[in-house]
Amino acid sequence: MDIRFETETLQALGEAATFRLSDGETAHMLHPSQIIAYRGASAGRVDRLMDVKGMYRKHKLLRADLTGPCEFIAVLPPGYNLKPVELQTGSDLLYDYRHLFYYTDGVTMQSRILNVKNMLITRDAIKMKFSGIGQIGLLTEGHVVEAVLHPSEPIYVQADSVIAYPENARMELAVYGNHLASQHMSYHWKITGQGSVLLQAGRESRKLEDSLQNEGLFKRILREVIPFGSVFIK
Repeated sequence: MDIRFETETLQALGEAATFRLSDGETAHMLHPSQIIAYRGASAGRVDRLMDVKGMYRKHKLLRADLTGPCEFIAVLPPGYNLKPVELQTGSDLLYDYRHLFYYTDGVTMQSRILNVKNMLITRDAIKMKFSGIGQIGLLTEGHVVEAVLHPSEPIYVQADSVIAYPENARMELAVYGNHLASQHMSYHWKITGQGSVLLQAGRESRKLEDSLQNEGLFKRILREVIPFGSVFIK
């Protein structure tokens, strides 16, 4: 499958991507309403009811199965990027299903139930493990950054910036730095293990932009002075 991004599209209005499928290739689009143009045989698109798990996770009823040869254009929400990920044999990354935009034939999915502590922080009960040979497409806020893990030296990553992490990684909630730093930061995952963790870089940039545009001086002072003010004062 070939994907071309329409780079001339204004980022504030959203971005578009053109998908080209060769003969016999199939892509499963989980947001079929985002497809704004299609070229190919009419029978090349078949919409299906999602299973109950998919309906719950995506809050959608339908998915679109598109089989090549065909070409279609899908639009992305404003502020989001599309990150294609080629699955490798033995990959053990766990993903948030809400980020999934499409997947190709050959990809299988397995649910992983989180422990209660992780559920409370991520506000999610289940992560998805993708296996097989194929490609998945992730919707992310900003660019995706890959951070390599170490077996004993932890990396601290902002909890709501994580989009995928190895199934066997060791994770615990933490803050770091001196007393003032630890009081005025969001919760982080302290992670060790093998492999890499994937982060979306745009979420914190959006918070900074909102802060610069909307936040008054008094509110900023309260967030800095009151212990854990950045957590409770939004």
